[in-house]
Amino acid sequence: MTSPAQATSHVPDRIDTSPRFTPEEVAALNARFDGVEAQDMLAAVLAEGIAQGRTGRVAVVSSFGAESAVLLHLVAQADRNTPVLFLDTHKHFPETLAYRDQLIGKLGLTDLRVLEPDAAVVAKKDETGLRWSWDPDGCCEIRKVIPLARAMAGFDASITGRKGFQSSTRAGLPRFEIDTADAAGRLKINPLANWPKDRLEAYFEAHGLPRHPLVAQGYPSIGCAPCTSKVAPGEDPRSGRWKGWDKTECGIHVPGHGDQASEVGQSSPLPPGYDPVF
Repeated sequence: MTSPAQATSHVPDRIDTSPRFTPEEVAALNARFDGVEAQDMLAAVLAEGIAQGRTGRVAVVSSFGAESAVLLHLVAQADRNTPVLFLDTHKHFPETLAYRDQLIGKLGLTDLRVLEPDAAVVAKKDETGLRWSWDPDGCCEIRKVIPLARAMAGFDASITGRKGFQSSTRAGLPRFEIDTADAAGRLKINPLANWPKDRLEAYFEAHGLPRHPLVAQGYPSIGCAPCTSKVAPGEDPRSGRWKGWDKTECGIHVPGHGDQASEVGQSSPLPPGYDPVF
């Protein structure tokens, strides 16, 4: 006869592979915060946790680009200790790195985490450093997608600075969504999804926030230096990114709300040690 203790010892371990968030939870969050100011929403999310008591499992992902100061200021007002993840691709404008350090110091953010590509992977897959010129998806995969996927393993949700007006592929962006580029079902939070450009400008002025120095030179959207071009007045703010390529996102964000990943740089998160074949 098997004792209760013996029966318990033979119960196999189970790994919970269920998504971190369900569509029902996301719908409830969008309903709860409908019409709530971004500052109040962020304060609630960072203080209470998002759902199921997940306090402390949220990180901001920031490029320290043209409009990043607004989101980072809002986050700093809610909780200066919120982790801020920055992907140092080793291809940034020097002005972006200087701006990053300026903003972190001014806003008093205490937990900047600089993510870098794996040196061995770069040496193997981008020996010349010119992969961006013939395979921008592969370059983004190495320098952005893989490092962020590994960093996000410790979090349930990311806060982004995406806005609906930035491009046609971001129109109708919700405040809360399941990250469709992430098989773990993490949450993506877009506090500024419905902010128009003039509201961002007013926020910069009201709070005396410094501007990215390249904005005045005609760069309304700023990424890696080789893949960022100036934009003429009236053009889509993101039209200067990967100009000449059929590419609208680096792979961290899947183009078009609810679309499935379709580019090399928009695949599922990669486990440690994964070696993609390009």
